[in-house]
Amino acid sequence: MYEPDHVDEIIAAWRKELPEVAGLPLELAKRTALLNAAFDAVTAEELDKLGLTPADYGILATLRRVGAPYRLKPTDLTNALLLSSGGTSNAVKRLVAAGYVARESDDRDGRSSWVRLTPRGVEVTEEAVRLTTRAHERLVERIPEQTARLISELLRVALASVEDGVLLRR
Repeated sequence: MYEPDHVDEIIAAWRKELPEVAGLPLELAKRTALLNAAFDAVTAEELDKLGLTPADYGILATLRRVGAPYRLKPTDLTNALLLSSGGTSNAVKRLVAAGYVARESDDRDGRSSWVRLTPRGVEVTEEAVRLTTRAHERLVERIPEQTARLISELLRVALASVEDGVLLRR
């Protein structure tokens, strides 16, 4: 049916050593991890050209996708990302120093602030999004479109089934 892949080798090895762990959950975990690693690698390669880290990109892209005025409260930004509040804070500091984001006080609540993309930040973010999108397109271009759409739909079902329990533990 399909050519064996690296995951099949891993599963076969575990089947010999600890057969009870060599099931479908391990196959799904390994294949999604390897696929994610491939996306992460091509993303990091493109971000490196712009001097951005994945955390920087997460913040910039999140602010850009919320639409004008491209701003969020730090807590909302952290909640939208897979970062800790400390990780978000460190990345925001780097992005402020680079001139890509600015911190603004909240006129309605003096104890609160906003993180906002600067005009230069909007430009860099859009360039980063375009570069990473092209890299992702190159990565998946050998997958027939119908297969890629099916994979996406099946992953949607899988994520819907597991994400509540995972997100609640964060």
